[in-house]
Amino acid sequence: MNAANNGAWQEGIRLFNAGQWWEAHEAWENEWLRARGDEKACLSALILLAAALHKRWHHGSLSHRNFIKAEKYLNALPDEYAGINLAGLRADVWAALQAPTLDQARPHLQPVTD
Repeated sequence: MNAANNGAWQEGIRLFNAGQWWEAHEAWENEWLRARGDEKACLSALILLAAALHKRWHHGSLSHRNFIKAEKYLNALPDEYAGINLAGLRADVWAALQAPTLDQARPHLQPVTD
């Protein structure tokens, strides 16, 4: 699977990078419903990471339950999957969840570059 070739994945990535995490979750949901195996695990992780950021920066929650749930999926995947740098994303999201202000650590879902 390469997210670069899938419109729903790309729309989710665009929304995620714009800080519209709830909307990113919604963009990925139909793909998630159809996905299986590693693709489903990857989408599950992305959706949970988006939810963690939404709860932190739109609701002020300091609970990181969704991040911890996402780690279960991320741990089962390679550091790079579907053209996405998952290891970098995990670190960036964790930093954003810990940051005192969002402008100090806004995570971006970066594609893998060769």
